[in-house]
Amino acid sequence: MGLKEMFAARKALMAHSKGDTEGAYAQYTALYDAGNLTDAKYLLPYSILLLRRNEFEKAREVLKKAEKSPGGITPEQRATLLTNYAVCSWKLGKTDYALELLEEVHRKNPCGNSYATLGYLLVEAGDFEKALEFNRQAVDYDDEDPLALDNMGQTYYRLGGEEGKKEALKWFKKAVKFKPDAVDTNYFLALYDV
Repeated sequence: MGLKEMFAARKALMAHSKGDTEGAYAQYTALYDAGNLTDAKYLLPYSILLLRRNEFEKAREVLKKAEKSPGGITPEQRATLLTNYAVCSWKLGKTDYALELLEEVHRKNPCGNSYATLGYLLVEAGDFEKALEFNRQAVDYDDEDPLALDNMGQTYYRLGGEEGKKEALKWFKKAVKFKPDAVDTNYFLALYDV
């Protein structure tokens, strides 16, 4: 990556960090398509934008390139890479593989992100007992994390039958206290006649 490309990549990253996702996406894409985006520091944020745009195949391609970043990758970047790769895999219909990846990431470095992502994917996988056990651990880890609280609510609401829906309400109410604009939480709260 030359000086001009490095400056452009930093400009894309700055736009991304300031919330200009469209501008960042356009800049990352131009650099990537020209073969000038090779550093994991820029490829990983680009992969997130691709995931948000449902461009899962391209995100997977970008993540594979990030793994081979010329400067190597840090353990934190590796965890992000594997988490994003797991999300790609899940969205491409490989839920079991995605769960394996996330369980490995979580085993090596349990953190809020691994609890949130794996907790949600366990709900998606449909195993009530396993999702409930894991999401309880997530709430024990951080009982003010709106994602962990929402995952508990979704576990009960989506997998716990009619009794679960009653229990879910308290978790959604707790989650929205910490993040009032949470789309998923507010969606589930809107399903109640309260």
